[in-house]
Amino acid sequence: MNEDIESINRMRAITISREYGSGGGEIASRLAKRLGWQLIDHEIIELVASEMGTSTQEAEARDERTEGILARALNSLQLLEPAYMAGIPPEALLSNEKTYLKTVSRIIRAAATKGHVVIVGRGSQVLLARQRDVLHVRIIAPLEQRIAYVMQREGLDQATAQARIQMKEHDRMRHLETAYHRKPADAHLYDIVLNTSFLDLDGAVEIISLTLQQKAKQLSVKTGDLGPAVGLSRYPDQPEDFRPTVE
Repeated sequence: MNEDIESINRMRAITISREYGSGGGEIASRLAKRLGWQLIDHEIIELVASEMGTSTQEAEARDERTEGILARALNSLQLLEPAYMAGIPPEALLSNEKTYLKTVSRIIRAAATKGHVVIVGRGSQVLLARQRDVLHVRIIAPLEQRIAYVMQREGLDQATAQARIQMKEHDRMRHLETAYHRKPADAHLYDIVLNTSFLDLDGAVEIISLTLQQKAKQLSVKTGDLGPAVGLSRYPDQPEDFRPTVE
């Protein structure tokens, strides 16, 4: 068990991408608590609300949109990279899209450098894609079950819950496509994709924890020695559907 803990401690971050209403936010919260890591999500929204003098509800209303992400980035950069913020007026960051994206990148990378963080959304699966000491997770669920989740959690009727899901999904997709030219549903962005239609939230946390251990154990292996072909022998015969290339 101690070896597993030592391996996990070598990992810097877990990114959680989620379909709205799939339980991804709750999974991230439970996962951070289980690992004893910092959650970069609602906590930051609350800090931003306090910093900007607005209510948490107002900050949440801008969540995953340009102004909301940037507000969290501003606050978090003040916490993690004070030197970067020196002499830069907030208006300059709010009005410039390139500066905004740079700021988001800085806060995500600063959090990962700090280490032992669970980062929800914010394009973190793209920004930290090249870091082998980061685990990337995607949480999905069928629409009807996500509607039921939002109805239960947010006290909404069915039509309002569905409209909210559609709005959130549109905002998240637009952000990732505009900022990074990637689609959230691209499975190649993730180490593991979990469907919570039959998997309970604690079960998802368990699976992610085990996957984190397995990826951590591979950190000592050279990148060129990784992949599905490692350690496998060739098939005894050519596949039946093999067709030689005709020149």
